[in-house]
Amino acid sequence: MEIKTDGYPFSERTPIHSKNEDPMRKNLLDQLPLAPEPIAHAHAQELAGISRVLDELPEAARLVHEDLSWRGGRRVQVGKGREGMAAEQVLRAGVLRQLAGFSYEQLSFALADSTTYRRFCRIGYEQDPPKKSTLQKNIKQVQAATWERISQKVVRRANELGVEKGTKMRTDCMVVESNIHHPTDSSLLWDCVRVFSRLMKRAKKKFGLAFQSHRLRAKRRALEINNANTSEERKPLYRDLVGVCEQTLLQAQTMAEKLDRLPCENVMDAMLAGALAGEMRHFVPLANQVMAQTERRIFRGESVPATEKIVSIFEPHTDIIIKDNRDTEYGHKVCLTTGASAIVTDVVVERGNPADYTLATKMVERQKAIFGKAPKQTSFDGGFATRSNLAQIKALGVDDVVFHKRRGIEVEQMASSERVYKKLRAFRAGIEGTISFLKRVFGLERCVWRGFDSFRAYVHAGVLACNLLVVARHVLAAAK
Repeated sequence: MEIKTDGYPFSERTPIHSKNEDPMRKNLLDQLPLAPEPIAHAHAQELAGISRVLDELPEAARLVHEDLSWRGGRRVQVGKGREGMAAEQVLRAGVLRQLAGFSYEQLSFALADSTTYRRFCRIGYEQDPPKKSTLQKNIKQVQAATWERISQKVVRRANELGVEKGTKMRTDCMVVESNIHHPTDSSLLWDCVRVFSRLMKRAKKKFGLAFQSHRLRAKRRALEINNANTSEERKPLYRDLVGVCEQTLLQAQTMAEKLDRLPCENVMDAMLAGALAGEMRHFVPLANQVMAQTERRIFRGESVPATEKIVSIFEPHTDIIIKDNRDTEYGHKVCLTTGASAIVTDVVVERGNPADYTLATKMVERQKAIFGKAPKQTSFDGGFATRSNLAQIKALGVDDVVFHKRRGIEVEQMASSERVYKKLRAFRAGIEGTISFLKRVFGLERCVWRGFDSFRAYVHAGVLACNLLVVARHVLAAAK
């Protein structure tokens, strides 16, 4: 049974059933390339184990192939263009990138330099390694829903191998940060001015459209605000900075209109003019929101709700997350479930900052859909504890439902005995190690991809790489 993706729309496309329907984009390689034997090293053995798992899931490459067959919302014409990377090569390169924490530049070098990595990604002696731009273009084309579906297939394969039985689950939440600087009103206003100035400077250089730059003045005001000692000293500086931002915004809107009417000598110039105008208009509502929240916070003294704030004009999807009166984090809450094997059986990227107790029942329902049956035992952090959650989860067929903090709920209501309660509380603590593992090794401390869809893809790709490594390690340990 295929469960629904993590709550976000996925465009249904006609599946590709044949092995290589598009001769310009292979799904699986017709013949494995010539490659050296794997070296006797633990990391090489783990990569070989991951490779065997992927070989047992050929449908994973088909899912990737389907994403690669679409561009700009349209299917790529069959037989047109050069032969690109095979779908299984893209899948393996994406997994390797998350597994090793490479940038695209580092990944390109690794595939050129390392025979072990070339073997893993199915790049033979006679093939030139892909460039960083090729790797980025192909890997970023794989949708978040595809990474998630492949991860679900790995979980089911782990269940078939006996690595993960699905009888016990533990759920907790973590925050994955967006790739933004610490937001302040002055820094956001300065971001708006410098972005509009950069775009207008490009338009002036290419098309000769004049504008007056206030970039230096805005930068000085932002620095003065940071160095001011009191709020009264900051107010006139903020007033001037907001005025500079308004003037720059008006200039950008005027220049966008001029670019629309600009007579161009060739198609390339017309495309550039349209792109510059479109990018300026993209930042206009974001700049207006930044100025509006500055007006409310600084000049009116209002407390702006987190749902109405913007903390980055580059990553406007970023949520403000505050947990237990600790430091404020900027990114997205991620709710994940693991089993006894430490495999991440499910992960959902949330919007906003939903309370933990609103997620408990949903995660058990998803777990039931993945394995076809409800787990026998579940364990949650104290923030998930409510009597209604306890009743709803037990109604799904779960025998023992343990919350780390009882919140007024008796042990006898949650577990069959005090001993079981204590064991499941200790079991829940193990998810903290998995969260640390995901952040330290697979890059889930901070997402470096832009946009919310790419944010979700980054998280699911990291979880997939983690699951493949855990499954490979279990299989290798069982073979010894």
